[in-house]
Amino acid sequence: MSNLRVLIVDDEPLIRQGIRDGLSACEGIEITGECDSGVGAIDTILSERPDLVLLDVQMSDRTGLDVVRDVGPQRMPAVIFVTAYDQYAVSAFELNAIDYLLKPFDDDRLKAAIGRARERISAQREASLVRQLQALLEMKGRKWPERLAFRNGDGFSLVPVDTVDWIESANNYVLLHCGSKHHIMGETLTTLENSLSPDKFLRIHRCRIVNVSRIAAVRPFLSGTYQLELHNGTRLSSGKQYSDAVRRLIKK
Repeated sequence: MSNLRVLIVDDEPLIRQGIRDGLSACEGIEITGECDSGVGAIDTILSERPDLVLLDVQMSDRTGLDVVRDVGPQRMPAVIFVTAYDQYAVSAFELNAIDYLLKPFDDDRLKAAIGRARERISAQREASLVRQLQALLEMKGRKWPERLAFRNGDGFSLVPVDTVDWIESANNYVLLHCGSKHHIMGETLTTLENSLSPDKFLRIHRCRIVNVSRIAAVRPFLSGTYQLELHNGTRLSSGKQYSDAVRRLIKK
């Protein structure tokens, strides 16, 4: 059984110490770090990707619920809320938290919450594997579009997918960079990403997708990110949360 990677988030040092001591009595736990603020929690969750977050509900800069919303439900790991106010339990379970710990809590209560979390995470991983296998089977028979359509005056123009160098987010629109030409499409970047072949296009940033065939060089950049240079000289930086995808590309 692999270790459960846990992040502790609380602005009270004594509470963090108590959680750390309690976790030391639980087998298979790896504490990946501690944060004393909501901002720090968001950055650490996105960079470290723990399996479980023990998350304080009330912090000086923002609430635990704000942290969940800012990270986003798709990227947020499993959560056990830590709170001194029982009324937050309702909000916790509305956000699909695994459990909540009401301060002050003892080691037995903490251990029970960790056990519940381990069961939930294991079940989610199994379900995720099933979804991945189903998606793989569906992709084998899927045909990816050869052209993209964008509005041009009263009509629509078509641009071959293979002519796109990279794609940039512009709020609820995307900008297609095709050599010296640029086209605006009325799609979000995520929607367009899901319609493009993952063998040809790679999401490297929350605001950027790149045509893999246009990449000429990849260089380490700041804080574990990368800078990608295209054949036309364009340089694009990756986002930290997409660094694994860039590393997989390099190893192919």
